[in-house]
Amino acid sequence: MKIEIREMATADDATAFRTLNEEWITKIFSLEAKDVEILGNPQQMIVDKGGRVFVVSAEGEAVGCVALIPMEGGVYELSKMAISPKLRGMGIGRRLIEHAIAQARELGAKSLFLGSSTKLPHAVHLYETVGFQHVPPERLPPNPYVRANVFMEMAL
Repeated sequence: MKIEIREMATADDATAFRTLNEEWITKIFSLEAKDVEILGNPQQMIVDKGGRVFVVSAEGEAVGCVALIPMEGGVYELSKMAISPKLRGMGIGRRLIEHAIAQARELGAKSLFLGSSTKLPHAVHLYETVGFQHVPPERLPPNPYVRANVFMEMAL
């Protein structure tokens, strides 16, 4: 399957970013205030602050996304990663995360971090296989999500 990874550029991309994330979050957890804030306006909450949102398309349909959210000191949060349920297990998530890591390096990021959950074992395994290391939460910027109980970082 041919996929394309590009930066969020249109209102449709922003809608796909919100929809793809709401789909997985509401299936396992519930939307939290920070989800609503970020997903409701990714341009203002991420891009305008120097971050990036990437959208994966397959045959013209948005099927995945991820964000790089800037923090202080060259640190970025890898956040809001989602792959359409019908396309999971096809390597799209790995290609997307590798793209995001490469883009973070181009932005001059010193490190990436993320918060995940033990309820998402496939995601945690993917993060481990691309080089993220488990760390105590105190080592990272504060995480606003109740669902997060896995904390990881990667030096770049």
